[in-house]
Amino acid sequence: MPPFTTRPEITGTFGMVASTHWLASQTGMAVLERGGNAFDAAVAAGFVLQVVEPELNGPGGEVPVMGWDSRWERPFVVCGQGTAPAAAEPTTFRTLGHRLVPGTGLLPACVPGAFDGWMTLLQRYGTMRLGDVLQYAVYYASHGFSLAPATALAIDRAAPWFRAHWPTSAEVWLRNDGPPRSGSRISNPQLAATYRRIVHAAEMASTDRDEQIDVARRTFYEGFVAEAIATFMTAEVMDSSMRRHRGLLSYADLAGWRATIEDPVTRDYHGYTVCKPGPWTQGPVFLQQLALLDGFDLATLDPAGPELAHVVIECAKLAFADREAFYGDPDFVDVPITELLTSRYAAARRALVGEAADVGPLRPGYPAGRVPRLSGAPSSTTAFSTTVGRGSTLSNTETDTSHVDVADRHGNMVSATPSGGWLQSSPAVPGLGFCLGTRAQTFWLDDGLPNTVAPGKRPRITLSPSLVLRGGRPYLCFGTPGGDRQDQWSLLFFLRHVHHHMNLQEAIDAPTWHTTHFPSSSHPRHAEPGRVHMEDRVGDAVIASLRRRGHDIVVDGPWSLGRLTAVSRAADDMLRAGADPRTMRSYACGR
Repeated sequence: MPPFTTRPEITGTFGMVASTHWLASQTGMAVLERGGNAFDAAVAAGFVLQVVEPELNGPGGEVPVMGWDSRWERPFVVCGQGTAPAAAEPTTFRTLGHRLVPGTGLLPACVPGAFDGWMTLLQRYGTMRLGDVLQYAVYYASHGFSLAPATALAIDRAAPWFRAHWPTSAEVWLRNDGPPRSGSRISNPQLAATYRRIVHAAEMASTDRDEQIDVARRTFYEGFVAEAIATFMTAEVMDSSMRRHRGLLSYADLAGWRATIEDPVTRDYHGYTVCKPGPWTQGPVFLQQLALLDGFDLATLDPAGPELAHVVIECAKLAFADREAFYGDPDFVDVPITELLTSRYAAARRALVGEAADVGPLRPGYPAGRVPRLSGAPSSTTAFSTTVGRGSTLSNTETDTSHVDVADRHGNMVSATPSGGWLQSSPAVPGLGFCLGTRAQTFWLDDGLPNTVAPGKRPRITLSPSLVLRGGRPYLCFGTPGGDRQDQWSLLFFLRHVHHHMNLQEAIDAPTWHTTHFPSSSHPRHAEPGRVHMEDRVGDAVIASLRRRGHDIVVDGPWSLGRLTAVSRAADDMLRAGADPRTMRSYACGR
């Protein structure tokens, strides 16, 4: 019998949209029905995600995009990750008494990259006008939407902090000085007004589609939005250090940045070519894990058994150790990415995988003779949480991400992972209805590391959308929220699809695990050597076997780890989609 699935794998020939919120998926499908292509649909869905998942992403955040354009028949990456401010030197933070960049407040803000990332995708690859794709987000922001339980919980937990320290956030998110209830109808009129004003400026300036998009970009990064952000940076705001700090971001930082288009990093694996963003993300760690796993006969192993789990976990530890030692913005550092992905290097690293779990320090390699360097900053085994009164806390670990995948009938495919600008991580900018991102927290303050903070540098982020080719043609797009766990959860999905022939929904629904052996990418950068989190559905026998090998297993709930979505296109042009039942808000739709 086929494996159990919580819902069917969606099939059709017209178009598929899968995202982390049903309203975004529905929006993307509406755009396809109106004649838009996959990129138009992804942009419209992306802006809706900002409205309906504000604890997971927002206009002040960032978005990396992986796509395939059927006109040019090649994969591409849109880098919607903003850069560090010109004032962001290691000494700037150390002078303020920090060994790590704070996880909340104004100090960790980079240039907001999401808006221009989406605009670049729309202008270069889409077909629709600005107002046509933004109308859905404006509608939900102005008319309201049903508040998901997780969003309500995030607001509830942050409410005491909002009242005590961030009144601009209280104005946006609290109702009668209290948090809104799960399922209640909530709106964001300030954000609706911001986007209406941008669209109005664009339409007043020109009737040409591309010129309207250019005006929108200038309005955001050089007009009233940038001016409001720059003015707010002078405010002293309480953050996770329990001190007040001004921001470093300036008007010039905003005006001088735009999203870029890049080639992906790729690796072949069992007849597939996997495409990921470059080492300014953790994306290549997915490819490094594939290179290591290529030496094991995974198809003969139980997809949820202890042998496969042990091998995958141990290979993840090695790949993520290299991430820590070598990844960073390639515009600033020479990342040995070619050597890291060679079979020769992988074979040498694979020899380190033994029968027992590695529970010691990180073991990065020596690619092309490079000597690895790791941060000397202290790591914590517990997450930061600031008490704000009577048991209420504001925790910078209560952050996550959104995701959207789209395939259209023309052969276009796109995968995007918008994140940052979380409502609980930074105060709302007065009058705009959104807060800034805090992605600079992923930088180190040690001198000379690949991911050391520097002016104009991109932080190495965890966001990691995926595109897979088969026979040189686009076959599969997928991704998940989850920070450092993204390229572990999504790897399990891919391995089960490739080696165990599970369909998209079966591979998504299968039990999941991840390791926290290496430092977290977010403040407070805690590491838990040897630890593995597993859904209890893997079974007691598997857990016991792994513990005998030395793994420190934490047993989590049966449906607690992962939020994957995926779309695919077969050789006969049949489209498919699946979405994660975990959290009860991701959905796939299509026809």
